[in-house]
Amino acid sequence: MESILAWISTYGYAAIFLLLMLGIVGLPVPDETLLVFCGYLVSSGRLHPAAIFATAVAGSCCGISISYVIGRTLGMGAVHRYGKPLHVTEERLATIHEWFDKFGHWSLFFGYFIAGVRHVTAIVAGTSNLEYRSFAAYAYSGAAVWAASFLTLGYFVGENWREIAESLHRYILYVSVVVVVAAVAVFLWRKRKKA
Repeated sequence: MESILAWISTYGYAAIFLLLMLGIVGLPVPDETLLVFCGYLVSSGRLHPAAIFATAVAGSCCGISISYVIGRTLGMGAVHRYGKPLHVTEERLATIHEWFDKFGHWSLFFGYFIAGVRHVTAIVAGTSNLEYRSFAAYAYSGAAVWAASFLTLGYFVGENWREIAESLHRYILYVSVVVVVAAVAVFLWRKRKKA
């Protein structure tokens, strides 16, 4: 974390944009901690609230768009090349696309708040050929709500940002595991019920 703080001190908004973009793509960047810290910097007058919000949303939107493009361009090729041994077929992707039409949009929106999910939802959306307009509406509005939530938290906790961010990181991880396990259980239950 110290190296990230040094980056922000040196490069400012550009570093925040780049770090959030890379974190959303899947690199090990502590996104929530970064946003909480930036909220603290706003409260101490070192960052401008509108500028940091715009930077955070832009970095997040760029990151999730890169993941979407990866899924859209490499997804079907990877399925054709490597899918058979992994039991991933075009028919299964068609099922995923159907699921995305019904529920997946919301996973793009709320996926930001679940560790590990935000890195995958956009790739799955791209692979299942979700239309860009639908992807953008949910993913970008989710980015705005996510960034605003953690920036606001950092603003109000002020000097205690580090302790709050550490606790938050731990609880987000626990909640994420529960949500993912519950989602898989519901998916398997519905599939079994249909069979």
